[in-house]
Amino acid sequence: MSDRPFIAARVEDRLIAVLNGLLRGRGWTERVVGYTGYGNRRFVRVLARVVLTPDPDHVPLPVARTLDRRGWRNFLTAPALRAKVRVRTGDRFSTAHVSRNGYLDLRILEHGLEPGWRTVSVETEEAPPVEVPVRILEDDVDFGIVSDIDDTVISTSLPRPLLAFWNTFVLQESARQPVPGMSELYQKLLAERPGSPLVYVSTGAWNTAPTLARFLGHHEFPRGPLLLTDWGPTNTGWFRSGPEHKLNCLHALAHDFPEISWVLVGDDGQHDPSLYNEFATRFPDRVRAIGIRQLNAVEQVLAHGTPVTLLDEQLSSGPHGPAPEVRAPDGRGLWELLSRVLSREPSPTP
Repeated sequence: MSDRPFIAARVEDRLIAVLNGLLRGRGWTERVVGYTGYGNRRFVRVLARVVLTPDPDHVPLPVARTLDRRGWRNFLTAPALRAKVRVRTGDRFSTAHVSRNGYLDLRILEHGLEPGWRTVSVETEEAPPVEVPVRILEDDVDFGIVSDIDDTVISTSLPRPLLAFWNTFVLQESARQPVPGMSELYQKLLAERPGSPLVYVSTGAWNTAPTLARFLGHHEFPRGPLLLTDWGPTNTGWFRSGPEHKLNCLHALAHDFPEISWVLVGDDGQHDPSLYNEFATRFPDRVRAIGIRQLNAVEQVLAHGTPVTLLDEQLSSGPHGPAPEVRAPDGRGLWELLSRVLSREPSPTP
């Protein structure tokens, strides 16, 4: 089998190279966009992207700092090719090159950062240093939450293509609505276990990370890393697999934090239940419980075209799975059920 990248990836690489030349000729320069990372005393995972943006002195762009902005503004960038980044963690400096689409995903050992919310500095030869937040966990943390985003914490009506386009590119950020009770659910779970992490995992594009971070903060969701994905061709196909991305994120967390047992929270509009059960089957000691937000009939139609839960998601539920699983239509209902499961109290019969 050929080791050459998939044709779509080669075409995309060529287009990006041409675009880089054109934009740099018009005065566009490198800028570092930082994403929230995580780690513990052994390592830190630094996430960022290097993009080309207009020189504000020559091509001013209106920048809204509230939720009243449209999603398409998040895509007014282009990945910077072959950018070399310099990362400072405490007194240590590390260097790396970004991926073919401008992304930095770097694990640094012996970083010297103390537990808590910290920052690392990321820069390039052209871009000034940017402070990137990271969450450093204590070594004795054994509880954590992994949360889906679309239709779990935000009512987005994804992934129907037209609605996804509307929500991502047209709809104002302030028009998006949180799922009732979800922020309170996470606040309560973490309040009982101080120092525990919450990690958000989604198939959404990294370009939307600033939008999602503002939304979560505005609606008082606990702060935590966002693990998103890159849309478009890969080295093996036209598009990235959403389920594969989520499983890869779960496997990475299991590897990074072998002492943590997670509560996995998602919805029944797509494949979260089956994915979570698959992960729990492989890593039974890494999953304390699974919480599934039940979509109503209208949301099910918007999610996958039928008013009922997908068959494979119906089959994945029940008391005999690899981990305790509870289902409710909102965060309040999930709190009542999860709090019983986590305290080893018997759950009421449905």
